[in-house]
Amino acid sequence: MAFSTQGIFDRARDVSSINYAEVKPFLKWVYAWMFVGLLTTAGVAAFVASTPSLVALALNPIVAILSFIVQIGLVIVLSAMIKRLSPTAAAMMFMVYAALLGFSLSMVFIAFSLGSIAVAFGTTALLFGAMTMFGFTTNIDLTRFQGIFMMGLIGLFIAIIINVIVGSSFLQFIISLFGVVLFMGLTAYDTQNLKRMATAPELQADGTMVAKYAIFGALGLYINFINIFLFLLQLMGGSSD
Repeated sequence: MAFSTQGIFDRARDVSSINYAEVKPFLKWVYAWMFVGLLTTAGVAAFVASTPSLVALALNPIVAILSFIVQIGLVIVLSAMIKRLSPTAAAMMFMVYAALLGFSLSMVFIAFSLGSIAVAFGTTALLFGAMTMFGFTTNIDLTRFQGIFMMGLIGLFIAIIINVIVGSSFLQFIISLFGVVLFMGLTAYDTQNLKRMATAPELQADGTMVAKYAIFGALGLYINFINIFLFLLQLMGGSSD
C-alpha cells in the first residue's frame, strides 16, 4: 500500500540524516503489529480451512463478496481517518481486517499443498526482509517513484480484470511476476516513508499518535507482504490436487 508522509507530517526529515536510534521505538511497534496481523490471518485461514461448515460459508459467493467489501472499507477508513481514530479503534479495525482476510485466504490451504505454502511464505519473508532493509538503508529518495508505483498498481488491477475474462495462463504468469516485483518495490518505498515519519516532532511528542500510526504503517507493510506471498504462490504452483 503506497502512502506518503506528505500532508501527514510535513516536518519529517530527509532520510539521509536519520539514524536507527531515532526511529527504533516507532518501527518496533510497526513490525510488532504487522506480525500480529499476519499471525491472525494465518490462524483464521487454517481454522476455517479445517472446518467444513466454514469452508462452505467461505465458498458462498455472496459471503465472499461481502467479506471483500468490508475489507476494502476497513482499509479505506483506516487510511483516510487515522488522524481521528483512537488507538483502540484503529487496532480493532486492523485486527478485524486481518481476520476477514484470513477467512478469505482459507481457500489457499485447500487449493495449494502445505509444502508450496511453506516455500512461498519463506521466500516472501526473505524478499520482504531484503526490501525492508534496502528501504531503510538507502539514501535514494524513493518518493520520486511514487507515480510509477501508482501507475503499476492501476495497471496490475486492469490486467487482473482482463485475465478474469480471458483466462490466459501466460498472462497470469506475467501478472504474478509483475505483482511480486511491484510489491517488493512498495515494501522499500513504504519502509522509507515510515523511517521518515518516525522522525516527525508531532509523532515523537505524542504516544497516542505513535500507537495509531504504528498500526497505519503496519497495515501498509502487511498488505505488501500478503500480496508478495499470493503472487509467489501462483508463480510456484503446487496445487494440493
